[in-house]
Amino acid sequence: GSLVAYGRATVLVTATGMNTEIGKIAGLMNSAQERKTPLQKSLDQFSGKLAVLIMIVCALVFALCMFRKMTLLDSLLFAVALAVAAIPEALTSIVTIVQAFGTQKMAKENAIIKKLKAVESLGCVSVICSDKTGTLTQNKMTVQQVYVDGKVINGIDMDITDQTQRYLLYDAVLTNDSSIVDGKGIGDPTEYALLEMFRNIQVLPESYLGKMGVHEDALRNVMCRMEEIPFDSDRKLMSTKYYIHGVPTILTKGAVDVLLDRCVNVRYSDGIRPMTEEEKEKIRLENQKFSENGLRVLAFAYKESEEVLCVDTECGYTFLGLISMVDPPRPESVKAVAEAAQAGIKTVMITGDHKVTATAIARHIGIFKDGDMALTGMELDALSDAELDKISVYARVSPENKIRIVDGWQRRGNIVSMTGDGVNDAPALKKADIGVAMGITGTEVSKDAAAMILADDNFATIIKAVANGRNVYRNIKNAVLYLLSGNTAAIFTVLYTSLMALPVPFAPVQLLFINLLTDSLPALAIGMEPADEGLLREKPRDPKEGLMTRDFMIKMVSQGAMIAVAVITAFYLGLKNGGAAMASTMAFSTLTLARLFHGFNCRGKQFIFKMGFTTNPYSIYAFAAGAAFLGLVIFIPGLHGLFQIQTMPVTAMIQVAVLAFIPTAIIQLRRKIVKA
Repeated sequence: GSLVAYGRATVLVTATGMNTEIGKIAGLMNSAQERKTPLQKSLDQFSGKLAVLIMIVCALVFALCMFRKMTLLDSLLFAVALAVAAIPEALTSIVTIVQAFGTQKMAKENAIIKKLKAVESLGCVSVICSDKTGTLTQNKMTVQQVYVDGKVINGIDMDITDQTQRYLLYDAVLTNDSSIVDGKGIGDPTEYALLEMFRNIQVLPESYLGKMGVHEDALRNVMCRMEEIPFDSDRKLMSTKYYIHGVPTILTKGAVDVLLDRCVNVRYSDGIRPMTEEEKEKIRLENQKFSENGLRVLAFAYKESEEVLCVDTECGYTFLGLISMVDPPRPESVKAVAEAAQAGIKTVMITGDHKVTATAIARHIGIFKDGDMALTGMELDALSDAELDKISVYARVSPENKIRIVDGWQRRGNIVSMTGDGVNDAPALKKADIGVAMGITGTEVSKDAAAMILADDNFATIIKAVANGRNVYRNIKNAVLYLLSGNTAAIFTVLYTSLMALPVPFAPVQLLFINLLTDSLPALAIGMEPADEGLLREKPRDPKEGLMTRDFMIKMVSQGAMIAVAVITAFYLGLKNGGAAMASTMAFSTLTLARLFHGFNCRGKQFIFKMGFTTNPYSIYAFAAGAAFLGLVIFIPGLHGLFQIQTMPVTAMIQVAVLAFIPTAIIQLRRKIVKA
């Protein structure tokens, strides 16, 4: 299951299937269960409560109709029609369509959504576990400083004529499987950073022949690799064997702490000295300084030997030096992390780097602050879930560690987003609420396990996606408020007329017309409302909080009641001037038009003129389409019989228009006064 990217190997098969390392990862993926999104849970709870409430109301209306001596069929038909009017049938399609438009917008911003439900989940993400390399950083290593011959110099200032520095350069270039073709690095970014450093070294002073560097191919062509041991994550070393100046020489590079313990000598320009504890401490101190500045450090050593190169002969080295490199943070990462913090989202860095290096980079980006903790995968195993909220950096982690990290944050009630690009990231990506795979560097396994793919491998894109996710949820909630407040107005009107023994205000076909034609378009328009800057200044919503919050219920009932008052007033006016048929016509027209006006109220919480009409032109189109449908029913005599209405005089039409607009005027005036 592994891809051979570079190097050479003799392979011995020791396990197959589920007993392999990839098999273990597959097992972890099978055991990692996906969770329902907060919206799915909320809609499940909401629909159950709504169904019970509507059944009670419809049973009550049916009983009242029977009490008023209506026929059983008419009573049943009206109760069923009221149930149809009360249940927002368009809700599921509107939720799906709004999420689909959200995915389309995100795709344009390099966030490709694989699972539609992930759009809304992004809105309540409270923890982002982000990979460092390539996501928070540029994944472009550059050599910075070199420790050689007891002093620190810049990489481009190395002198190839100095024998100690030349051997260090030999080690950097020959213990290296990368290459640079047409200016593009091929292979490991760390290795071709060493080649770029080598190319930038001047062979002669610039004043003599101009700037003239050296090329790794010139060195590789005259020195043939005799033996090698590829890099191993357990050994943390790579070794090769060459004839250098006619002498068989083993060159090794690797982690400082590992290679230093295998050195018995250290090379200086004036000769080779024994590796004493004082020398080791001096080298460790330089390594510490590099790491604290966020630099990745490699150690280099060699030995002249006739031995066959193997793991057992990787010892007895002469230390050459340290080369430090930096993977610069993406310029937009600092801003994105700050925006995430402002939005109440904790960003956590997960990396394979040394803890000190990772902490320095995390501090620079803004992830690690005073009082935060950084720990390795081994230290994580001894930590309780209760202490997780203090940790900002995880270093040297395993696939099992990543699942533990995600699970620990989820246990504390967080919605967790996890980024990754490798096969070993797949179980954690699946376990997370939002698994985010890298589109450029990501493996197919990680992309398959993720819910979202970053086409640009950029952390800032995640924050944009979170803002879009919050906007999608807000729009869905506003659309639900629009549908339910309008349905509440119809229920209040029917209950009132039933209790007061008045004629039935709506024919069943009229309720169906309102619910299926004039409701769906404004609700969809509300779902298209663009995001505003304030979204990322809000804290993530509580995933346990359902749609039917106290504030939501107050708005739904109060706005529905205002519309109901206008409809009942129109009903009385029609009853007084034209009888039951005219009363039903005016009530139907007022309810339809009032709900169309109400669509503008449900676009957001702000005063409509502050929001602007042109920011969401779909709301205007929806109002115009709904008004056109109503106009067809009112003005085309051939439809009067179908919809059981009468021709209204001009005064009645004016009354309907004024009464339908009054609830919207009150709601907007209140917003204007409160904000002022």
